[in-house]
Amino acid sequence: MKNDLPEVAALDALLRDQRHAYLRAPYPSWDTRASHLRALRKVMLDNRDALADAMNADFGNRAKQEVLLAEFLLVKEEIDAALRHGKRWMKAQRRSTNKWLMPARAKVVPQPLGVIGIIVPWNYPVLLAAGPLISALTAGNRAIVKMSELTPRTSALFETLIAQTFARDHVAVVNGDATLAAAFSAQPFDHLLFTGSTKVGHEVMRAAAEHLTPVTLELGGKSPAIIGAHARFDNAVDNLIAGKTLNAGQTCIAPDYVLVPRGKEQAFVERARARMAKMYPGFANNPDYTSIISERHFARLQRLADEAEAAGAQLHRLTDSTPDPASRRFPLIAVTGAPDGSALMQEEIFGPLLPIVPYDTLDDAIAWVNTRPRPLALYLYADDSATIERVTRETIAGGMAINETLMHLACESLPFGGVGASGMGAYHGYEGFVTFSKMKPILTQARVNFRGWISPPYGKRVNALLKVMMRF
Repeated sequence: MKNDLPEVAALDALLRDQRHAYLRAPYPSWDTRASHLRALRKVMLDNRDALADAMNADFGNRAKQEVLLAEFLLVKEEIDAALRHGKRWMKAQRRSTNKWLMPARAKVVPQPLGVIGIIVPWNYPVLLAAGPLISALTAGNRAIVKMSELTPRTSALFETLIAQTFARDHVAVVNGDATLAAAFSAQPFDHLLFTGSTKVGHEVMRAAAEHLTPVTLELGGKSPAIIGAHARFDNAVDNLIAGKTLNAGQTCIAPDYVLVPRGKEQAFVERARARMAKMYPGFANNPDYTSIISERHFARLQRLADEAEAAGAQLHRLTDSTPDPASRRFPLIAVTGAPDGSALMQEEIFGPLLPIVPYDTLDDAIAWVNTRPRPLALYLYADDSATIERVTRETIAGGMAINETLMHLACESLPFGGVGASGMGAYHGYEGFVTFSKMKPILTQARVNFRGWISPPYGKRVNALLKVMMRF
């Protein structure tokens, strides 16, 4: 990559301009922040149809209702929550002081970090651009957003709308290819948030390390679903199929594979097939099912299925359709008997392939999850408290939902983020405010205090005090 490319030079200049603007006004009032949030809310909601149309064109087909539910409704709720609570989040937090520091007072003061970099993926371009931006603005920051080149129409329109709404030294959107993306992650931001694949996450973190830029990585991995032995089975299957087919499985928290009690595999397939027929009747021409984003991603999914089948797995087509390269429509396929070493069972699927893995005991299911990299999400279907408590305590994931799929992301009061291979850090709600703030600890000493009692020269007096302090 050449650092003298015009787009990289322009990015350098933009970051300098935003940092200078931040230094001129390093602590915006709540009224100022609230006005920015309302402006973002207005431009997103006023242009939701145009953005949904652009997204539909970028994907090849993506239902407007799905876009409004999965992206714009969540953005609206996140902004509304920030407007309700942000003023309180800004306030200094009183902290206790230990007895030997009294009468000093302690507090934590949230401060804006400065300029935030946000790298946006293609799968939910509005939600995953606006979501981090909401947290950044609530915390009083400026931001530069890098959109995905795989959604060129949506990215271009988002850039235009943001430019019409915010001064460029406050919030700016940049668009470009992988060269610009690499340069973006190497910029000395005050914080960098990246949403995308684990592979690219490694590269982003390496680039950010050059300037010791703090990073929040929202990655993915293989999110498991466990159907408990005494779960409401049909409800579990229906709910999982709804979650897996949203955006045709192109969701970082989509259930990647399902652990079912041994002997229930065929029942899962049959119920899933019935559910698909109800959700997407006339599948081949159904307008509600999303296309795969690109030919490359379509070919990757086909390769995963073909390789698993060649290795002995059974593919269970859940519709009467077959994958169509021309329209990039890839119907949901359940897979049984996939070898553990197959790419299907090792790579994040990020599409409509759903391996079904039988287990004998809950111990086995928990061990299966725990011997693999920690996932971004874990889904459990169970009603008995013993199963729920064990899975909750004995597995680690970025987030967990019980008797539900995906919807923990829609709860704006919950932090969203990965752990280990699925990411680091979190945002949404208060945790998003904290991520993009310096929570500065401040100790204020009283005019009359005891500091001088423990100052040199050390001697009998200090020794006597130390004995007392160590005892109490």
